[in-house]
Amino acid sequence: MFNEKIILVTGGTGSFGKKFTEIVLKEHDPKVIRIFSRGELLQLQMRQQFNDDPRLRFFIGDVRDRDRLSRAMNGVDIVVHTAALKQVPACEYNPIEAIRTNIDGAANVIDAAIDNGVGKVVAISTDKAVHPVNLYGATKLVAEKLFVQGNAYAGKRTTKFSVVRYGNVVGSRGSVIPLFLKQRENGKITITDERMTRFWITLEQGVRFVINCIERMEGGEIFVPKIPSMKLMDLVDAIAPDAQKEITGIRSGEKINEVLLTEEEARHAREFEYYFVIEPEHSFWDSNSLNGGKELPEGFRYTSGNNKHWLTKEELQKMVGETNG
Repeated sequence: MFNEKIILVTGGTGSFGKKFTEIVLKEHDPKVIRIFSRGELLQLQMRQQFNDDPRLRFFIGDVRDRDRLSRAMNGVDIVVHTAALKQVPACEYNPIEAIRTNIDGAANVIDAAIDNGVGKVVAISTDKAVHPVNLYGATKLVAEKLFVQGNAYAGKRTTKFSVVRYGNVVGSRGSVIPLFLKQRENGKITITDERMTRFWITLEQGVRFVINCIERMEGGEIFVPKIPSMKLMDLVDAIAPDAQKEITGIRSGEKINEVLLTEEEARHAREFEYYFVIEPEHSFWDSNSLNGGKELPEGFRYTSGNNKHWLTKEELQKMVGETNG
């Protein structure tokens, strides 16, 4: 799939972009991976991390800048769109900036990809986009809609767009684990609500799932992996069992349980062994595009609270150890 291909990763200096680059360079033979991001320092650090691998190119640019995106996509075969403003409080405080990056930026990626004849584009989304209760989630919901409908904009052109939606990444920027590890030093952990649950996925699992989705995508699908849940209190017990626990109350824009697949989406989704595929309800979609899979029962929804797979304390401790290491 990736051999001799030119790949562009927006927001490529982030945790996902670096892990994606590491795996693809190690296990495949791409012609070039172009890293598109705003920060020259992060690009320098990434260049050093990969020992100036000749297959890497670094483009300074912002997804808000359509012309720069178009230049960066010249000759590109595959685009992985990860660039976004992701911190919930920052998006609430800077709503127009969040819209310009997460929504306008998504539209620019779509236009630039179509104009440059890119073959496949996959956008990384989040469980926060489902029944959003904060602006970050709302912008990601709109971005999902744009990428699905981008296939209609492409028409008979070769460009195909799909979305991958998954939950919290262990140890990523903004993850609760680094916060809890820091609080552990002072002997007190702050918890917003004892009932809270979250989906949990490692960075490598997320990257490998995206790679698999790129290989099988037809254009228009939203791919949702089957991933484990964890109870916030179990995570606290795994990280700091002897620490004092302070309940601070649920914050604005926060949920008790996260949702990856709604009842409404389940009506046009299929279940496979390790993932779900939400099929688009648009005329461009060929219902015979996906082989296999089974229909979901009426009323099915996939949430972090009704999940069949829960992380054990030992699994959480292992994850925390890998993250801290």
